[in-house]
Amino acid sequence: MTSRGLFITFEGPDGSGKSTQLRLLAARLRDAGKEVFETAEPGGTPIGMQIRRVLLDSQNREMRPITELLLMFACRAQNVDQWILPALAEGRMVLSDRFTDSTLVYQGVARGLGAELVYEVDRIACRGLAPDLTLVIDIDTETGLKRAQSRNARTQEIETRLDEQAISFHRRVRRAYQQLAADEPSRVKLIDGARPVEIVAEEVWRAVEPLLLG
Repeated sequence: MTSRGLFITFEGPDGSGKSTQLRLLAARLRDAGKEVFETAEPGGTPIGMQIRRVLLDSQNREMRPITELLLMFACRAQNVDQWILPALAEGRMVLSDRFTDSTLVYQGVARGLGAELVYEVDRIACRGLAPDLTLVIDIDTETGLKRAQSRNARTQEIETRLDEQAISFHRRVRRAYQQLAADEPSRVKLIDGARPVEIVAEEVWRAVEPLLLG
């Protein structure tokens, strides 16, 4: 019988470099002979990508926080059922660029909806699925936003609604991630993302390696 695969998520403020670190980890795991499945939220599946466009379109300024939360979980429910759970059942390692911790931080804390509501919807959408390890790539708010804005300008990105929130919103996001790492130190590892990419990648590997030996 195939044992369940490992579920590792990457979190962090916009522009933290978490997506780069996920790709680097995936490549290193494959070099080590591991079967790896990569996904990202919001989006993931074809259905999720359609929802993502509504969620992040900069024209949708009238979107309410509860609408935002429910759309996030609609993406996630589809991703969990269609891709994540099957991959884990096959014994593969699943790396996800964001998961429920993002919703806790962005909608629960920064939007003020509260953790209780986030976890209530999570129970419906994810049915108990939680990451084995969460890596929060931390970076100061101003640097992260400059990176995100530079990326968006370079790619002519229109999915910028969350990036365009007030800086106070993004500061609340960062503080909430730091608090999450303090509250759940066994699962959530806070990693300084301001250092060179290669040094951050080594710290990511040090956090992941014990799970591979277990």
